[in-house]
Amino acid sequence: MLMDGHTHTELCPHGSGESTEKMVQRAIKIGLKKYCLTEHAPLPPAFERQYAGDPTGFTQASLTMAQVPAYLTLARQLQATYADQIEISIGFEVDFLPDHIEWTRNFMNTYGPKTQESILSVHFMQGKQQQFWCVDNGTTDFAAGFGHWLSEPQMLFAHYYQTVLASVQADLGPYAPQRIGHMSLVRKYQDYFGLTAPLDAANLKLVGQILDTIQSQNRELDLNLAGLYKPFCNDFYPGDQILKAAQKRGIPLIYGSDAHDIISVGRGQHLIKKLING
Repeated sequence: MLMDGHTHTELCPHGSGESTEKMVQRAIKIGLKKYCLTEHAPLPPAFERQYAGDPTGFTQASLTMAQVPAYLTLARQLQATYADQIEISIGFEVDFLPDHIEWTRNFMNTYGPKTQESILSVHFMQGKQQQFWCVDNGTTDFAAGFGHWLSEPQMLFAHYYQTVLASVQADLGPYAPQRIGHMSLVRKYQDYFGLTAPLDAANLKLVGQILDTIQSQNRELDLNLAGLYKPFCNDFYPGDQILKAAQKRGIPLIYGSDAHDIISVGRGQHLIKKLING
């Protein structure tokens, strides 16, 4: 089935603000049969005390709790309006934050019954001064939070994938997200910082643990092509090494554009067969 498994809406505070309905219309026009709305779930309020990066990394990262009803209403309206043209699923892209598992589980227990499929992602990682920093909020913020590892990329990768491992091991309850988002997001600025080296043996072993866990849980992996269009990434997520390891395990790979605007819907989807069969 032609589908886009990772998209955002006009409500996303760091998005374009463009009409979600027009995004759905584009999906129909380019022949997609399924469209997954996966807007950023709210962050736990207490997380703000642990966050040390640029304030926008917290304030513009996600919906607020007050916006959740509006998001669900918008999504249901689109589901109903276009039911005879495209299947629309509703869900969230949920952030893994190791000290806020209970908060996240409670959120999913509340809203999981109202959704169909969600994504679990790591956008934040502990860095300088044991505080949390965004891995995707610009090169300046990345350097501020993780600069002490930039001369040792494998150490940076190790910290990131240890966080991803913790995310898939976390007990997020019966409505835990079934898809793991852009698993190599730590490489978003790889060309800028010289982080293009393949994963070493130790990190490949760590990735193997993650993938074994995903496989045992019957979860899916986000085959996210957004990185190809980022100026300092120029690669898809999760990258070739992880993709091949996931394929060996038979883990389902679900294409996602990660669209935050109309033009990005379905972008790069013609490359999927080449990536998977290459």
